[in-house]
Amino acid sequence: MHQEDYAIEGGRPGKERLDLLSDVFRPTTRRLLERAGLAPGMRCLDVGCGGGGVTLDLARRVGPEGRVVGLDFDPAVLALARADAASRGLDNVEFRTGNAMALDLAGQFDLVYARFLLTHLPRPEAALAAMVTAVRPGGVVVVEDIDFSGQFCEPECPAFATYLRLYREVVLRKGGDPDIGRRLPTLLRAAGIPRVNPRAVQHLHERGRAKLLSLVTLRRIAPAVRAEGLADQHELRATIDALDAFTVRRDSMIGLPRIFQVWGTRPAGG
Repeated sequence: MHQEDYAIEGGRPGKERLDLLSDVFRPTTRRLLERAGLAPGMRCLDVGCGGGGVTLDLARRVGPEGRVVGLDFDPAVLALARADAASRGLDNVEFRTGNAMALDLAGQFDLVYARFLLTHLPRPEAALAAMVTAVRPGGVVVVEDIDFSGQFCEPECPAFATYLRLYREVVLRKGGDPDIGRRLPTLLRAAGIPRVNPRAVQHLHERGRAKLLSLVTLRRIAPAVRAEGLADQHELRATIDALDAFTVRRDSMIGLPRIFQVWGTRPAGG
């Protein structure tokens, strides 16, 4: 996958959104990883690591005896993630530029993780198969992804409805699946994890920085929306301004997409 195939802007602007996203979802991701058995000393791979928020959390959790690799296609974002790791004094983490569907890391990890990656891929089955191959027999594969249809706001907001339409359409045109979350159990079983542990979580926000995530995402998909001819600059500016005004209202609530969390163990004989 290349940056031009991705619906959301990368580089430094993308990293700022990813840092916000990491802050919003850190508590539920941390609990998921604990349930999946994350422990000191493990070797972990974070596929599609983006800004490295989860990668650095993994590195802290596995400690000096463990090792974590973060993999992403965006070298600009990875450079910023390396700087974050250095500023936090984490030397048990490595960031690599690579393709999620061509890992070539057979059996090297105790835990392989991906969050909000498969939704953007035209062949998520290939990425999951590579992830299962990368984990050792008896190791754990952990995946989180969105069911975008679950996102909502209260009260109704035309700009929010426009954002939902634009996001869905641009992801579909890039070959992704905005509602892949509900398919994760089936996909993981097909990839070689026969017993999976699924659950769903959803974040609702009436105030705070987390409430900004939909607005920030709209800003970051704007270049792809224009490139696909889904809206022009004037239409986008009006939608962004209206969603901004709605977001800061004290009486408004935004429900982020449902997040499906699924994990399972690679069979010892697999």
